[in-house]
Amino acid sequence: MSVHETSDQSRRDFLYVATAMAGAVGAAGVAWPFIDQMRPDASTLALASIEVDVSALEPGMSLTVKWRGKPVFIRNRTEKEIEEAKAVPLAELKDPVARNANIAADAPATDDDRSAGQGKENWLVMIGSCTHLGCVPLGQQGEFGGWFCPCHGSHYDTAGRIRKGPAPENLAVPKFEFISDTTIQIG
Repeated sequence: MSVHETSDQSRRDFLYVATAMAGAVGAAGVAWPFIDQMRPDASTLALASIEVDVSALEPGMSLTVKWRGKPVFIRNRTEKEIEEAKAVPLAELKDPVARNANIAADAPATDDDRSAGQGKENWLVMIGSCTHLGCVPLGQQGEFGGWFCPCHGSHYDTAGRIRKGPAPENLAVPKFEFISDTTIQIG
C-alpha cells in the first residue's frame, strides 16, 4: 500500500466518522423538540403538592380542590357517617382493598384504612374521579349517603367505597398528611 492510498483511506475514514457524527447531532436536534414536549409543564409541576386549609370545614361539610388536574374531595364526616361506614361488613364490599396511597397497597378497605387515621377518623381525602370512566361523583347522594356518579349509576358509601354500580374500585386516597391541625398537604 502506498503513502497516497493510506492517506486516502485515512481521509475516507475521517469523512465517514465526521458524517456519522453530523448525522447523529442532526437527528438529536430534530428529536429533541418531540422529547421535550413530553415533559410536564410548569403548572403541573407547581401542583405536585398543595396545602389546603380545612379550618372552616365543620362536621358534615366538604371541600373540593384541584390537584394535578383532578378534583380531590375533602370531607369532615359526622359521627353518624363514621358509624355507618364502620358498621359495613368487609364481605359486603365490592372492592375489599383500601386504595390508600398512605398505607400498604393490600390493606383492607376498613373505615380506618380509608380515613386520615388515628385521631382524625372524621377526615376523608379522596381523588374525586369515578373509577368506572373518570366522571366526577356528586357528594352526599346515592343509596349509601356518600357519593353518586349519575353518569352510569355508581354508588359510594360514606368512606368512599364502591357499593353498587359499574365502578370496579373504591375512590383512591392520594398521598396526604396533616401538617398542622387545620392544614392538609396533598402530594
